[in-house]
Amino acid sequence: MNVVSIDAAQARRVAYSVVLWQGAVTIVVALVSYAMSGRLAAVSALVGGGISTLASLVMAALSFRRSSLADPQSAVRGFYVGEAAKLATVVLLFIVVLRTMKVSPLAMFAAYVATFFVYWVALANALPSM
Repeated sequence: MNVVSIDAAQARRVAYSVVLWQGAVTIVVALVSYAMSGRLAAVSALVGGGISTLASLVMAALSFRRSSLADPQSAVRGFYVGEAAKLATVVLLFIVVLRTMKVSPLAMFAAYVATFFVYWVALANALPSM
């Protein structure tokens, strides 16, 4: 059986670097959206990518707070709390945006999906090869 281990400091760095890369991808998608479709698409892309980036920041902050890393059981609980808060953040912000703003759905969801890929690529690169 293979066991993958990663220390908390390294995991915290990876989590916060994901947030930074998601922010960068959001800006790139917004610029491309602006070039292709104008201001509404760019703002929509910023909103979609921003939702994902903010949700990842919430998860990282809750998952890697000091009390969550005290022991293995607290660490697992911290990740569950972080993931639940991330999901709640995404759902709540999409509801608020879709009810209160005029957006370009394609640009908004394209940016959201692009930032979601950043998360998975970073995760795949952070794990040691087996």
